[in-house]
Amino acid sequence: QVQLVESGGGLVQPGGSLRLSCNASGSIFAIYVMGWYRQAPGKQRELVADITTSDGTTTYSESVKGRFTISRDNAKNTVYLQMNNLKPEDTAVYYCSAKGFAAGYWGQGTQVTVSS
Repeated sequence: QVQLVESGGGLVQPGGSLRLSCNASGSIFAIYVMGWYRQAPGKQRELVADITTSDGTTTYSESVKGRFTISRDNAKNTVYLQMNNLKPEDTAVYYCSAKGFAAGYWGQGTQVTVSS
């Protein structure tokens, strides 16, 4: 089992920045990719960005490229999502995810609201 705990959400004005953190614990040796998804009201959950635990290869959705940066600190078992130049359409619940060879895991979600 893997436990994921997110932090860092909140309310920010358009053009502002936030950093989300996701700390993993448990059987983390089995995890090969971690990432962030988001779900806005009435919409499906979508991938925002992910990063491999082995070599740090990253993937971003087109809507956040150039504004968001995903990174990892393997020593702290933590993945970060730096979000800059936030837009109202980034408003959603953001979920940390971890993919293992046998199972996938989700955090509880953290709300990000971009509004003036």
